[in-house]
Amino acid sequence: MQFPENLRYTKDHEWIRLEGNIATIGITEFAQSELGDIVYVEIETKGEALGAEAIFGTVEAVKTVSDLFLPVAGTITEVNPALEAQPELVNNDPYGDGWMIKMTVNNPADVDGLLSADAYKNLVG
Repeated sequence: MQFPENLRYTKDHEWIRLEGNIATIGITEFAQSELGDIVYVEIETKGEALGAEAIFGTVEAVKTVSDLFLPVAGTITEVNPALEAQPELVNNDPYGDGWMIKMTVNNPADVDGLLSADAYKNLVG
């Protein structure tokens, strides 16, 4: 299982990659493996300013539906358009083509308070 060092993680199994004040967010390899085959990703919060830990969408797998939580506060600027036709990208490439949203982060320093790759690896065992 991969835990890329250049990302930060949440206890809810989202990852975040920060470039300046723009963040790309998705779910971790661990999360997608626990969910199973993902059949639908619903994110209708583009353009919304949300707080940290707010629900920004849902992911539907064959057996369950799971909420997606924002790692830090900010405004959602983009939703991955490929996921509408190919939700399985989240399973196949969770840290690459399976990203979910991009957002403008209110305070980039907040990302430093999230879990490092080692801390997340310890969390999931």
